[in-house]
Amino acid sequence: MRTIKLSAGDNIEARCTRCRKVLNHTIVAMVGERVVRVECNTCRGMHNYHEVVAAKTPAIRKTATASVKAKKKSGDDDREEWETLRLTIESGKAAPYDMNGKFRVNTLVEHAVFGRGVVKTVIKPNKMEVLFSEGKKLLRCQ
Repeated sequence: MRTIKLSAGDNIEARCTRCRKVLNHTIVAMVGERVVRVECNTCRGMHNYHEVVAAKTPAIRKTATASVKAKKKSGDDDREEWETLRLTIESGKAAPYDMNGKFRVNTLVEHAVFGRGVVKTVIKPNKMEVLFSEGKKLLRCQ
C-alpha cells in the first residue's frame, strides 16, 4: 500500500463552509503533513480545512426513536395527572390568563386557546409551566 504525500497546490476533497457541500479544494497551507487551509474550486472561498466526515449510522436513528417513545410516555403521564386534577377543579375559580399577570403554583388558569389549566411550576424571571388537558405548555408571565 502506497501513501500519497500531499503538498500545497494539490487537490483534496473537503467540506466547504460557504457552499456547505463536500467539494474539490486546492490546498493553500500546510503545517508539517497536516492540511490547514484550502480554497474551494467552485466558489473560490478560502477557509480552514474541514475533513470529510462519514455519514451517520442507523444506530443514531434508533436512539432518536427511543427518545420519541420516552416523550410519548411522559405525555401519557401528563394526561393521567390532568384526569385526576380535573375532578378537583372548581370551574368558577379559574383566573383568566394574561402574559403580564402574576401566578402561583396550583393556580387555575383559563387560557383562550388551551382552555383550563393548572400552574405546575413558575420559572423565574417570567415563565410558567401549565398543565392543560392536551399536556404541559410553557407560558409567559410576570
